[in-house]
Amino acid sequence: MPVITSTTTTVAPSARCQAISDLFQSIALQQAALSHILNAEGEKIQKVVAMEDVTAEILLETNKSVEAMVNSISNLEMILTLPVNRPKGLEYPFCERFSNMPKTKFIYPTYSGISALAKQYDIPEGNCAVVYNSLPLIETMSQDVQKVAQNIDIINAEILAIYPARLTTGKRFEKVAALLGSIKDTSEKNTKVIFCDFPSADIPSNVYKNIIKTEGKKFGLSSDDILFTSDIGYTNGFPRQSVFELFTLSNIFICPSYSESFGLTVLEASSRGNFLVLNEAVPALKELGNSLGAYFMRWDARNFGYDTHEKYTPSEKAYYEEHGNIIVNLMREDKCLNAKTMARYKYNLDWICKNQLMSLIEY
Repeated sequence: MPVITSTTTTVAPSARCQAISDLFQSIALQQAALSHILNAEGEKIQKVVAMEDVTAEILLETNKSVEAMVNSISNLEMILTLPVNRPKGLEYPFCERFSNMPKTKFIYPTYSGISALAKQYDIPEGNCAVVYNSLPLIETMSQDVQKVAQNIDIINAEILAIYPARLTTGKRFEKVAALLGSIKDTSEKNTKVIFCDFPSADIPSNVYKNIIKTEGKKFGLSSDDILFTSDIGYTNGFPRQSVFELFTLSNIFICPSYSESFGLTVLEASSRGNFLVLNEAVPALKELGNSLGAYFMRWDARNFGYDTHEKYTPSEKAYYEEHGNIIVNLMREDKCLNAKTMARYKYNLDWICKNQLMSLIEY
């Protein structure tokens, strides 16, 4: 463990330059001490886990102890990042550190710190502005997801759907596009859908893709709102792990499939916190959806023992618009889902640049 040398004792007053040096050294020592504490907590966990007679109670108690220590360190670091009070009686050149500058905006990452920042520099709060720290979600994901993001605007989508399935009419891709088109048309929200498709022998891929795109455009989507991963090089399917990553970014999963025996993709989407919209006419989806709190709509269904055909009054468009409004409202009221969506599209570099930085440049 590093120590401060004897020249930094407080027995006699230090020269100003020495005091400044001591200050920086003390900060470094504090950070080093915190790193040692965190390392010790990690070693404690390793030691307990390696015990032959360890019990669940001991593991839980150890976890609770480590969590308390980590939270204490986090709180300390948060306090240290807050703006300091403006020192009194400062002389040149140290007073320049707390001086106002012409044609300058003072920046802080949260509104809660603006008042302290203004007091620190003795300036009006109107001379301060908030610029959020960004969350680099896409940059931390696989190259496959980054390639998708280069071809469709994932990060700024307020409604983002992922639909991984074989490109067959039984999966009803066009119904996903139609419902999302209605949601976009009625809510005016930025809406995107990514079809992680792979070919089938039922219908030529290009023929079915054109049907899906036409249906989506008829209900409100544009060409830029729809992406087939097969169109960007993944002709035999999109990597499964990358599908999971896309599900962490999306906020709605729609499954209007004719028939399902279980619906594993439903579970995958649900595990990543997506709002579920399932075909109530398919017994397996109804059963699974009831246990997961899904929202139900009705589309045609067909399998052994049932063959249903839906009629919409006054029209299919009106049906989608009605349910689309309900879905958007339910998604808005879901605090966890709303937080997930906002973390993606409001704390990214594009949003921060457009809504916070550009006004400062103009200033």
